[in-house]
Amino acid sequence: MTYEYERVATPASGLRLHLNENTAGCSPTVSDAIRALTPEQLAEYPDYDAAVAATAARLGVSTDSLLLTNGLDEGILVAAMVAFRGTGGTAEGIVVVPAFDMYAACTDALGGQVVEVPLDDAFTFPLDRVLHAITDRTRIVWLTNPNNPTGQSIPRDAIARIAAAARGAIVFVDEAYADFGPSTVIGDPLLEQYPRLVVGRTFAKAYGLAGIRAGAVVGARQTIDSFRRVAPPYSLNVCAAAALPAAFADHNYYDWYVSQVARSREMLYAGFDKLGVRYWKSDANFVLARFDGRGTAIVSALGARGIHVRDRSNDHGCTDCFRVTAGVVEHTREFLTALESVL
Repeated sequence: MTYEYERVATPASGLRLHLNENTAGCSPTVSDAIRALTPEQLAEYPDYDAAVAATAARLGVSTDSLLLTNGLDEGILVAAMVAFRGTGGTAEGIVVVPAFDMYAACTDALGGQVVEVPLDDAFTFPLDRVLHAITDRTRIVWLTNPNNPTGQSIPRDAIARIAAAARGAIVFVDEAYADFGPSTVIGDPLLEQYPRLVVGRTFAKAYGLAGIRAGAVVGARQTIDSFRRVAPPYSLNVCAAAALPAAFADHNYYDWYVSQVARSREMLYAGFDKLGVRYWKSDANFVLARFDGRGTAIVSALGARGIHVRDRSNDHGCTDCFRVTAGVVEHTREFLTALESVL
C-alpha cells in the first residue's frame, strides 16, 4: 500500500471553512513587513537571525533547540528523513488514525512501514494499543495534539508513557492547533527527560501565515541538530523571515483571533445541538460533525451555496463526517444559516 497527501480543491470563491485556515487573514503588521522588503533583499538569500530569535522568544525556548521549517510539512518530512535514514526498509512509523496525511506519506516515501493504530470508537486516545505497537523496529511515533480531524487532545501522561516506551524512536508531537487548546509539551520537563521527543508547530492557523509557509520544530539540542543536518539551508523565503517577527509582535491580533475561534466553537456546538447533529467538542480551530447517511451530500449542498467544508468520510471512524473551521464569528453565522437551509 502506498500513501500520499490528499490534495484538496481550492475554490475560486466562497467561504473557505475546509482547510483549518485563519479566516480573517494575517495581521496588517505582516503585510507591512513584506511591503517594506527592498528589491535588494528579494535578490539575496535571507538572513534568519531575527526570525529565529523572535520565534524562540514566542515559544519560550532557546535558539539552538529550534529549527524553522517551510511550513510544518517540511518539519514532518525532515523528521521522517532522520528517523528512516539508513534503516533499509525494515523500520516502522506508528500513525494514530485518523490523522494528517503527511505522517503516513512521509513514512512511506522514506522507506518506512506504516503501522496504523485507530482511535477508539468515541475518538478517545488508544494508549494501550499504541504502547503494544511499539517494537524495536519503531523509528517514529506520530501524535497530533489536538488531533486532526477530531479536535481531541492527548493526555500528558499518555505522551510521557509513549516517550518512555519508545526511547529508540522519535516521538513527534504535532501541535499545529495548540494555540487554541489547553496544553503544550513546549516548556514541559518531558522535553528534557526524553531527548527524542520533539514538538512541531505551524504559524498558519492563529497567525494566518498558511500562504507564507512557516513552521518550527522544537526539541533537545542534539535532536534538533540531527534535523538541521538534513534540512535545506534556505527553505524559508525572505517574506516568511520578515513575517514571523511582525506576526509575533501583534499580540492584540493574536488574542482577538483566538477569542473568535473560541466563540465560534461554542456557536457551532449550539447550532449542532439545535439541529440534532452529533459532534465532538474540540480543542482546535475546527469541529467534526456526523450526519448519518448524508455527510457527503450535505458537503456538496453547502459547496453549491459557496460554503466549503471538508468531507472526512474516508477517514477511519469518520463515516458521514465533515469538519468545519471555527474562525471569525460572522463566518460561523454564515455557515450555520446555510446548514440550516440545507437540512
